Amino acid sequence: MIKVAVLVSTLGLTTSLLAFNSNNQPKRYELSGYAQGTTYQIVYYAPDSLVSLRQTDSLLHKLDSSVSLYEPKSLINKFNQSADGIGVDEHFRVLVARSMQIYQDTQGLVDPTVKPLVDAWGFGVVKPSQEPTATQIKALLQKVGMKHLWLKGNRLLKDRPGLQLDLNGIAQGYSVDLLAALLEQHHISNYLVELGGELRIKGTKPGGEPFGIGIEGVNSDDLNPEPMRKVITPGNGAITTSGNYRKHHEAGGKQISHIINPLTGYPVQNELISVTVYAQDALTADGYDNGFMAMGLSKALSFLAGRKDIGAYMVYRDKNGAIRDTVTPAFKGYQK
Repeated sequence: MIKVAVLVSTLGLTTSLLAFNSNNQPKRYELSGYAQGTTYQIVYYAPDSLVSLRQTDSLLHKLDSSVSLYEPKSLINKFNQSADGIGVDEHFRVLVARSMQIYQDTQGLVDPTVKPLVDAWGFGVVKPSQEPTATQIKALLQKVGMKHLWLKGNRLLKDRPGLQLDLNGIAQGYSVDLLAALLEQHHISNYLVELGGELRIKGTKPGGEPFGIGIEGVNSDDLNPEPMRKVITPGNGAITTSGNYRKHHEAGGKQISHIINPLTGYPVQNELISVTVYAQDALTADGYDNGFMAMGLSKALSFLAGRKDIGAYMVYRDKNGAIRDTVTPAFKGYQK
């Protein structure tokens, strides 16, 4: 499920290999495939082809069997259909445990139990015929809240049968980290991994050239993407983006965001257009980006003011409707 739009701008992702005079020099390898309702690409430099498409597809398929809502027999679907919980695997456990931490950190603005509301507003697997009423939203809010969920060993338990999880807001970042870990297990130290716009980078191209990442802008009159607003070179770390301009629908003359505030039950509406987050790992970056969108500009900047481990580049509309941007100190690779 494509949640963001960060484009690899300076890599020239083709299937050709860089030519070198010595067999000991690193060559360029690319893998690409389809997973989680979107595409993924890996570029790495190594003396030989050390990681195959079969390996990456197998890894992502195993994750899908755990937490994909699009896999009917996945663990997450079994959990959602259960009355009080099920046994889960390590992938599921890690994602839920991290989500619980971020839920606390964002004071409930990042909450994967928001699934019933996501479905009701038309952003789930099954599309409703109309938007929810205020009465329906109030009822659905009774089924939302991480306080109704807890881990006990390898079991994930809930005290409300109607409570359901949607881990799409964090699973893609986790997938990128898993792919990066696979590369590093094979002693690959220069790579770029991208899945659904979420990225993880380590090292450089041969000769020390950094990986460049393009961040899309938007048209001033609507929410259609325009040519890249910035090209950054963040170095080692992860980049993810959350935004309203690629995943939304229109109702009553208004753009309805796919980001649902789990505290109110309604789609987020504020001045933020997109938030691009830098962190050391993609699980962290992806886990917070929706939360920053829900906070709005002022609260997000305040939250990030004292953080050295995570930074953000934000695109927003000012009071006059003009598109502006700002960046926090810990955002890597940004140049004015």
